[in-house]
Amino acid sequence: MKKFTKIVATVSDMMCDEEYVRKLIKSGVNVVRLNTAHMDKEGLGRVVDTVRSISEKVAILVDTKGPEIRTTPTEDGNKILVAKGDTLMVKGDPECKSTAECICVSYEDFVKDMSEGGDILIDDGETALKVIEKKDDHLVCRVENDGEIGGKKSVNVPGVRINLPSLTEKDIKFIGYAAEKDIDFIAHSFVRHAQDVADVQKELDRLEYPAKIIAKIENQEGVENIDEIIESVYGVMIARGDMGIEIAQEKIPGIQRQLIRKCVERKKPVIVATQMLHTMIKNPRPTRAEVTDVANAIYYRTDAIMLSGETAYGDYGVEAVKTMASIAHEVEAAKDSRNDIPVPNFSKSKTAYLADTALRAAEDLGVKAVITDSFTGRTARYLAAFRERTPIYALCYNKRIARELNLSYGVTPRIMAQGASKEEILVKTLDKLKKKEVLKDEDVVAYLGGSFGIGGGTNFLEIISVEKLRAKTLELIG
Repeated sequence: MKKFTKIVATVSDMMCDEEYVRKLIKSGVNVVRLNTAHMDKEGLGRVVDTVRSISEKVAILVDTKGPEIRTTPTEDGNKILVAKGDTLMVKGDPECKSTAECICVSYEDFVKDMSEGGDILIDDGETALKVIEKKDDHLVCRVENDGEIGGKKSVNVPGVRINLPSLTEKDIKFIGYAAEKDIDFIAHSFVRHAQDVADVQKELDRLEYPAKIIAKIENQEGVENIDEIIESVYGVMIARGDMGIEIAQEKIPGIQRQLIRKCVERKKPVIVATQMLHTMIKNPRPTRAEVTDVANAIYYRTDAIMLSGETAYGDYGVEAVKTMASIAHEVEAAKDSRNDIPVPNFSKSKTAYLADTALRAAEDLGVKAVITDSFTGRTARYLAAFRERTPIYALCYNKRIARELNLSYGVTPRIMAQGASKEEILVKTLDKLKKKEVLKDEDVVAYLGGSFGIGGGTNFLEIISVEKLRAKTLELIG
């Protein structure tokens, strides 16, 4: 295994030819992300079809728009130039065009939710407005810096709770299309509380679609309610872009560390995202600060790190993935166990206990690899939570579970062939690892399995040499 930390890469329909996507995957991409905020149904289909034609092992994650606010298109299609000290009206009217006198936004109750003294940040904070007066149907705002305001640009209001519905009509349509295309993860934007997740799950249940939900945490309300959110989702994405606008930027590193810790403790996959190698959109090399940012996310024990514009439309997408993979490989080899996060067994389950024991054996007995057969992926995720240096090989009964494990640290999923037993795939896995010189006959491995058939749960741990495990398994095959 070249790296334990997983890489999520955003791919757009502007750059999704087979050769490019193949190079991304070969360079270390485990999950392909699609951002529906900048994509239509046809574009999404092109990317999904390209990825699936290359590999059925790579997972696909689709972002929803979520409860976001944007400016309406400008009257003439051009950007509106503003200067510090200018006075503007702002109103909530999705059907009205924005003009130099009045900026309209897509949320009808915008004026109702705002108050005098509030801040309005447009286009990721490029232009700042201060509310100086509140009228019945509009806000009077002072421009805080020279800038320009375009149509369909993001609008953030730090510290204000916006009462938008969790799912938009566009989100519902994209979730339906994701179900048609058998996409693995739905990353829901601007999750504020558990009810936002429940709204998405209700739609998935209606469609009888088993995609897993990733909660994108990107505002103060989401941070405050993180405990209830974690309990209701498969995993979490720390989306530092909007978070850095909604929350004071100096607080972001501490919040990142706090959210990673909470996810690790609850054995939930966690992704760190946004501007990790941002300069590589236009440059072949990252800054030292960016390298350190990626490294720190791994030192903090994240499962996955994500690339956005770097691979979606950048000039050096493949180089960005290779850079991220090489940083991960270097950092993982130098990890200090004193930074490890304790993984409490909240559920008091046998699976968690055996996972902990297997990884302790890896350290104490020189175990070279941990192997488990996984019906739901739970045992593999429990193993991943400990963030040990021992590789984990999960024998999966279906492709979807295998792809889901592409978000879990240190786990290499192996899909069982149609009709093959777990014994047959175990022998094939051992032979492949021997051929690649990852394992030798005399090496000791830990095998976690279930003795009561598929779905019975993990209930035994065996510490055994590769040679003896292979021979024992062949006997079972007969």
